[in-house]
Amino acid sequence: MLELMGNVSVENADKLPRVLHSFGNRMGYPGIGTTAYFLINEVAKYGCRVIAVSASYDRIPRTAWKKLSTLEPFGIRVPFRLLGAERGRRMHDRKAAKILRRYNREIDIVHCWPGSALETLKAARRHGITSILHRTNTHTEYAYEITAKEHEKLNVHMPRNYFYANNKERLEREESEYRMADKIAVPSEFVSRTFLDRGFSPEKLVYIRYGYDPERFGPAFDEKNRRHKDHIFTITYMGRGEPRKGLHYALQAWMDSGLCNRGRFLIGGDIDYFPDYRRMLDKWLSHPSVELLGFVSDVAKVLRESDVLVLPSLEEGSAKVTYEARACGCVLAVSDCAGARCRHMEDGLVHPAGDVSLLQQHLLMLEKDNAFFSRLRKTSMSGASNLTWSHAGKILAEEYIKCIPTAVGPGRGEVL
Repeated sequence: MLELMGNVSVENADKLPRVLHSFGNRMGYPGIGTTAYFLINEVAKYGCRVIAVSASYDRIPRTAWKKLSTLEPFGIRVPFRLLGAERGRRMHDRKAAKILRRYNREIDIVHCWPGSALETLKAARRHGITSILHRTNTHTEYAYEITAKEHEKLNVHMPRNYFYANNKERLEREESEYRMADKIAVPSEFVSRTFLDRGFSPEKLVYIRYGYDPERFGPAFDEKNRRHKDHIFTITYMGRGEPRKGLHYALQAWMDSGLCNRGRFLIGGDIDYFPDYRRMLDKWLSHPSVELLGFVSDVAKVLRESDVLVLPSLEEGSAKVTYEARACGCVLAVSDCAGARCRHMEDGLVHPAGDVSLLQQHLLMLEKDNAFFSRLRKTSMSGASNLTWSHAGKILAEEYIKCIPTAVGPGRGEVL
């Protein structure tokens, strides 16, 4: 494997990956748009030559070799709400496939995102180019099943347009993408298990990671009062309030533990998407220890003011907020389905998803044992230096190199 150092390769620069990265959404937009932006921007710093192909751009990866858009004719963005999300992604996919045909002799790797990849993956196969399908979450069928089960358990209505509502057409399309791709990029061991359990070969999986921006996320300058006797123990949940993310489990553990009588529980994000769910939570949300922050523009500020990030997800890829929390000195109390980069009892606490009793114990341990809390926090912050987007870019660059075939396969350079 080529050795990568700093921002450049040290040998055989002509063999570094030439990548077409296709993203069928708004690059740079909060959520997966931010993930796509940083992965492209950082991997290019390690010598990869990247053609960024996005539906539109909120933020342009400046280090990419070329930046092309598929849904911005004459520089004017076509809103997805006018096209419809599915139609917009398919339009992007067709145009990205056309771009790949144009540049096929200059591409070694095609990196696509789900739901907007099938035609591009087909074009890559025709041209003998290695293709990687990015997964932000678990196998689609698994996500549908676990989400439906939790909604049924809670008697919470699931809107038809909810992304995790069972959609046969989408499932068939994404399963076609799985089959067409040479590799599937997974961001956590948890995600990989949902593919391995469905018969996928371990050799088909590529392990990547996400990260945080050190220019935005880091510890507070003054930490001396964090565990002072007058300090109010504070935990934070950051994300949309929905059953699959397990906010109800966190609130139940908070109340059952008695921490509600002496601490603060901050909730950042929209919790009104599911009216039934919101009504179910009201018995806890009305408690004076619970503070609803709504949309949070400065996530780092909230994390710096918190002791613990709680994320009891039932289904997740690898939640970026867990990376950001560690950078800010916020200890993780997460489920084993959150995809968090932490080791139980070493730099975080991990409970089996849905285990309210164990989550309750973990929160009490962090609140009562200052020495234990401090040790976990110190180890977590020390390890966070290896969880930046720069490190994520280096790992992705190394995986690209592994995926370049040693010999040119049949069909390389063919025109469709």
